[in-house]
Amino acid sequence: MKAAIQKIIAETGASSPADMGKVMGVASKALSGKAEGKAISTMVKELLAS
Repeated sequence: MKAAIQKIIAETGASSPADMGKVMGVASKALSGKAEGKAISTMVKELLAS
């Protein structure tokens, strides 16, 4: 899941927590049925914060 989210962050050009909305939109669709929304959200927050 982490690798998929990192790829989405790169594709969307997200660089800060302010970009979380656009990453979540893509990640939720891409990982639908594979991961919970809360888990996706937590991972996106961690990756954008670093």
